Amino acid sequence: MPADSNTAGFSIQSSNDGHVAVVAVAGELDVTTAPALATAIDQQVASTPSALIVDLSAVSFLASAAMTVLATTQKDHGDTLAYSVVADGPTTSRPIKLMGLDQEFALHADLESALAALD
Repeated sequence: MPADSNTAGFSIQSSNDGHVAVVAVAGELDVTTAPALATAIDQQVASTPSALIVDLSAVSFLASAAMTVLATTQKDHGDTLAYSVVADGPTTSRPIKLMGLDQEFALHADLESALAALD
């Protein structure tokens, strides 16, 4: 079931086919928008998918608050579902790698590779 959130250049689009939940974020992901990401993730996890992908490919800024949400998701749900993050480039994947979070969850350059890794 799709879910949408759009506030001043920030948006979250969620989809769930019953097996894979995708939470796609666009815009700045900072201390004011990270709670919306956490809520969208919680809503998707509540439907008990076998996999969760957080797609950050359209994110223009990634703050530590958002990285905390990503790490907490792995901590809370990594044992019960396949969890991965789509991030590529200096805005998203670089800070994730600098913080060592790529050692905590799967990191993919695009949604297609994240989906393919589930097969």
